[in-house]
Amino acid sequence: QVQLLESGGGLVQDGGSLRLSCTASTLIFSDTTWGWYRQAPGKQRELVAEVTAEGITNYADSVQGRFTISKINAKKTMYLQMNSLKPEDTAVYYCNAVRKKFPVYDYWGQGTQVTVSS
Repeated sequence: QVQLLESGGGLVQDGGSLRLSCTASTLIFSDTTWGWYRQAPGKQRELVAEVTAEGITNYADSVQGRFTISKINAKKTMYLQMNSLKPEDTAVYYCNAVRKKFPVYDYWGQGTQVTVSS
């Protein structure tokens, strides 16, 4: 069973920056789609950004131009650089790794708290 280990969350002021990291505990296929999701209190979990095996990225409209997702396959690691943070970015951020062909998998991290103070 693969574990996704997240780090980099914390408390930051409005306009600040943070970088989240997510590392797989064991070897993971290079054709994995990686993603960051977030869930604020009382709200549904939502996609923040994802990067496909081919390196194609997709961002939520609310973070476009402020957040950057990247990955290093050799390090089994994905990053989310978050700039110009806003109080509405406050949430628990979850790392996800999914593969839709055999062997299929859908792994989640435990979540890391990001709090942006105004």
